[in-house]
Amino acid sequence: MATPRIIYQDNCLLVLDKPAGLVVDKSNTSKEKALEDILKEDYKIELFRGGIVHRLDKDTSGILLVAKTQKSLENLQNQFQERTVKKEYVALVHGEVLQPGVVEGSIGRNPGNREKFTVLEEGKEAETEYQPISNSQFSILNLQSIFNNFNKIQMRKLERMLYNQFTLLKCLPKTGRTHQIRVHLKYINHPIVSDEKYAGRKMYRLDKRWCPRMFLHAQKIGFKHPETGDWMELESNLPEDLKKALRNLSQKLKSQKLKVW
Repeated sequence: MATPRIIYQDNCLLVLDKPAGLVVDKSNTSKEKALEDILKEDYKIELFRGGIVHRLDKDTSGILLVAKTQKSLENLQNQFQERTVKKEYVALVHGEVLQPGVVEGSIGRNPGNREKFTVLEEGKEAETEYQPISNSQFSILNLQSIFNNFNKIQMRKLERMLYNQFTLLKCLPKTGRTHQIRVHLKYINHPIVSDEKYAGRKMYRLDKRWCPRMFLHAQKIGFKHPETGDWMELESNLPEDLKKALRNLSQKLKSQKLKVW
């Protein structure tokens, strides 16, 4: 199992780069070693949830804040509650997204499947801003290589469903609901590549041929240091597995350098 990498630490704060596949919270129903266990056993952090301030889904990689002291934990939790923490994610989604936008849709558990979430009028308020970085598609050679066992009818079906179109997005969640980015992007018909819960069964099977896991990465975070009050911005580079997935695609439009904060 991959272990988290330390991006920054001091006497009251630990900032980790969480690998995909690592569960954050310990569960009574799972035998997997969680990040919470690692923090308590290896880092000797004896706080609730190992000092973990916020969550990342199991298959989401990237930046995670951990408090080393109770005072720091309460300070950082307050910053999240007051929505002063700035978070930036990178997601590869299906379809072409040509303009930035905002999704405002309350989120709650899906009545038809309690393991999923969906946009519901009676759900909790949620807001996600998104900005396109680049639009991409498979090169002809890569498409033929990835789907080398498909016949002409199956390949034409891929064309009709516009499977060849993708967009790399910056996502800036203003709230922190469970599965928020995944649910909101699905809601606007641009599900994340290799998202088993929300991309759909058929799409997920196609995606897994070339993208080994959900293409969602917590790339950047900004917050006030819990002791000094100084503003901090920390960044996590895109992991190699997601870089490899991008190499299957050829860029169609010029990448945009977007100023986020």
